[in-house]
Amino acid sequence: MTATASRRVRVGLAMPPKPPFGTLRQALVLCRLLRFDSFLVWDHLQDLVSRSLWQPETTWAAKAGESPHQFFDFQTTLGALAARAGRVRLGVAVTEPARRHPVMIAQAMLTLAHLSSRPPILGLGAGERGNTEPYGLSVETGVSRLEEALQVIRLCFNGESSLEFDGNFFHLERAHFDLKAPPDRTPRIWIGGSGPRMLRLTGAYGDGWYPTGALMPGEYHAKLGLIHDAARLAGRDPSRITPAFQPVIVAAPTEQAARQLLDHPMIRYLGLLLPAVAWEERGHRHPFGPAYRGYHDLLPERYTAAETHAAIAAVPLELAEAGLIWGTPRQIIGRLHDYVNAGLRYIVPQLPALMVSRRAALYNIRLLHTIAAEFRRPV
Repeated sequence: MTATASRRVRVGLAMPPKPPFGTLRQALVLCRLLRFDSFLVWDHLQDLVSRSLWQPETTWAAKAGESPHQFFDFQTTLGALAARAGRVRLGVAVTEPARRHPVMIAQAMLTLAHLSSRPPILGLGAGERGNTEPYGLSVETGVSRLEEALQVIRLCFNGESSLEFDGNFFHLERAHFDLKAPPDRTPRIWIGGSGPRMLRLTGAYGDGWYPTGALMPGEYHAKLGLIHDAARLAGRDPSRITPAFQPVIVAAPTEQAARQLLDHPMIRYLGLLLPAVAWEERGHRHPFGPAYRGYHDLLPERYTAAETHAAIAAVPLELAEAGLIWGTPRQIIGRLHDYVNAGLRYIVPQLPALMVSRRAALYNIRLLHTIAAEFRRPV
């Protein structure tokens, strides 16, 4: 293990804020019991899974006639959870400035800072088509809009009372904003994304980096280096940027059992969330076309049930596992340590096997205890 891997690694949990609300309260209690650092919720209007896939015959988690596209507003949800959070940090992972004005985002997070005992986490991204295009919005200029939003939010967080900003997307003129964070509770901005421009924005404005997807440890390390370069160029201390990651994890008692889980439709479906270029690199053509950019482009209800199931059947095993960390708990912990050696300091595991079966769900929830115990101490 390298000398740079001797720092403490924190663990958080992120989940969709869906009914019933009691499930979210139980997840927060679990985070407190496991001494997780944070509990984060998504900001979605619709899920990545279509109604045709969210059926009892496909996943035990679905009920007959239930829609996957039921999402609570993240701001209201976090406010309701704040009184029960204790030392667990609350946050959103992630929202974007296409649906919400940056001043309103700042106001919501500063409010949460007053309701919580620790600084909230504000995850920001450039946006996804599924949450914007069907509602008359666009993410075609998402990164440019995000850059302006980051500047505006920083003005709010820095205590500027009269906001002045003249950009292409946002205009503020003598805009009074006097809400301040309590001492030592200014929200932390985490930026989700791994493209060149997003890495530059993370270095220039972010308090944390929150990528998802099929990043290998070497690629993670290289991109983190670009963030540090951008931070230094902006006159910022790179060490103050938290390197986080949302790995997609599938665990089972044996490697063979874990491999069998990869063939479940809900797990194979994850291969469709990879961009077409990732398929082409492995010699395959993505069922959604060569221009498809992965889950950022996904409009799940635009495909019929037949098209969705045919696309799942077309996912090769190597694509089903491409964006996953899978295997036994020991194997998974070993893989996570590879990322820690690459610079990772904050793990937020995503557990798609929760949708496979009740048995797989319980086993993967227990894995959270294993991860917490492993990374609770300095590594």
